[in-house]
Amino acid sequence: MREDEIYQRALGRLREVSRRVQSGDPFYQKFIDAQDQVLAQYQPMFNQEYIPKLTKEEFHSFLLLKNNKHWSGLHRLGSRICENMEGLRQALLLLLDESVPIERRLEEAVDTVPGMGRAIATGILLITHPQKYGVWNNTSEGGLKAVELWPSFERGKTLGERYSHINSILTQLAEALETDLWTLDMFWYELLSQEVGEKPELEEETTAAQAQQFGLERHLHDFLRDNWDKTELGKAWTLEIEDGELESGYEYPTGIGKIDLLARDRNGNDLLVIELKRNQTSDETIGQVLRYMGWVQEHMLELGATVRGLIIAHRADERIRYALKRAEDVDLKLYQVEFHLHDPSGLLTE
Repeated sequence: MREDEIYQRALGRLREVSRRVQSGDPFYQKFIDAQDQVLAQYQPMFNQEYIPKLTKEEFHSFLLLKNNKHWSGLHRLGSRICENMEGLRQALLLLLDESVPIERRLEEAVDTVPGMGRAIATGILLITHPQKYGVWNNTSEGGLKAVELWPSFERGKTLGERYSHINSILTQLAEALETDLWTLDMFWYELLSQEVGEKPELEEETTAAQAQQFGLERHLHDFLRDNWDKTELGKAWTLEIEDGELESGYEYPTGIGKIDLLARDRNGNDLLVIELKRNQTSDETIGQVLRYMGWVQEHMLELGATVRGLIIAHRADERIRYALKRAEDVDLKLYQVEFHLHDPSGLLTE
């Protein structure tokens, strides 16, 4: 298919997404309507004249979804980012210096501040120049892959050079769709939610029992990310890290959905696709992990490397057991949640 045909097909899909997002749905409307409030609050904070006075508390406030009204999860690395506030201030001054090419300043800012990564850096760029810079995070990357507009980069392209190319696609799409980059960022969420099967975390129809189980699974997902090096898996595998994004391997975007966890062999280039079995059937889980393994094999594997799959579940039924007999490159591990009550030693008397 020719590039212009792919682009026009992508535009058609995004126009349909635009109609859904801007139809007055309260879920999306509150995020769209918050733009003026967020810009008014944080543009002065990220002004170059103010940055030398920027405090840790102020920067932390921006990372919270309740304040930025757009991006969840940024706060998880806040403490690490703010360990060296003077270094952070200098990196922000460079990032926002419009006299320096974006390719150079984004690269250096991300390299200078451990944990900041492309998602936070480009989020700040959007806040300061909402008509000029789009956001590059897992959601926008997954959306671009889903509509087949993710560019193929030559080996050796820097983070800044890749962002410059991605940003040109985002700004072109925003203009064609007659929307702004803030709202376009919501389109990717809706696209992945409705067309790729990524649903909001807890839908209104979810029963109390389902919500409780989902909570346990979400905690397990986050626990594995936060404690990876302490787990058995962490001995042989490291979570994928790309472009200074320490959480790249968490909900890794593929264009056909998000891999729960993507890990790389500590001693080589083999990759491991990890999926948590949630409320879906065993057949759906097996199909999902195989689908992601196929995508990784086609798009990420280096010569001579392999990809394996791992399903983590609370329990296994006969369907999954029989399926794994024929899927020799997929493993299964079971988890259990333990809860104990202990008397406070030395404090109780008879």
